[in-house]
Amino acid sequence: MIITVLTLFPQQVKNFMNVSVIGNAIQKGIIDLRCVDIRDFSVLPHRKVDDTLYGGGKGMLLACDPVFQAWKHAVNESCTKPRTIYLTPKGCVLNQSIVSELSKHEHIVFICGHYEGIDQRVIDRITDEEISIGDYVLTGGEVAACVVIDAVSRMIDGVLPDASAFEKESHMTGMLESPHYTKPDVWEGMPVPEVLKNGNHAKIEKWRESEGIYETYKKRPDLFHALPVSAEQWQHIIQREINDREGDAK
Repeated sequence: MIITVLTLFPQQVKNFMNVSVIGNAIQKGIIDLRCVDIRDFSVLPHRKVDDTLYGGGKGMLLACDPVFQAWKHAVNESCTKPRTIYLTPKGCVLNQSIVSELSKHEHIVFICGHYEGIDQRVIDRITDEEISIGDYVLTGGEVAACVVIDAVSRMIDGVLPDASAFEKESHMTGMLESPHYTKPDVWEGMPVPEVLKNGNHAKIEKWRESEGIYETYKKRPDLFHALPVSAEQWQHIIQREINDREGDAK
């Protein structure tokens, strides 16, 4: 997959992405990360790319032409028309369904805004969609781009050992993952659940599914309401609620 980031701060993106699992994928050529400096396409003195707002108001706005020329440069270097995404608080909030869909594209271009954003005309001209990583505002789109790139990249063949490394994670099936544990068996008086140590993989899988549903029930009721929950799983939720209350009372 080719991933191009149009940005005023290419080094910020490179520093974030060139480490850990995604960094390894970039080194192996599985992910082709290209950072394009929007300032390189300015024709104004001092590589100026922003200007004041029509209608008044505080702050500066990225102008159309430098962004458009940077985008054309990215498109001309691609064999296929890339999927172009503008990172903005006004976009659709990122979720695993969007991540899965994006992972199917051969080339994605991310546009990172700054200041008061980007002139609406170039957004309308070149973007396919707008994405937000949450209902808050950042100083620029670079962090948001890195978040989306990380989420998408790990679903590309060869980045993780195999598909099982992400297929059962939180949000892949509409619910959260069950809790996980490692050695020692008992830490600070808290034991690992016995079911995870008995070697019965059918029971372990059943427990993990029920615990995942309970985690969703407790932490993300907005997701829980959409889940199909069996009578047995409801009983598990009730019992866990009782156990939790008894634990709090001690």
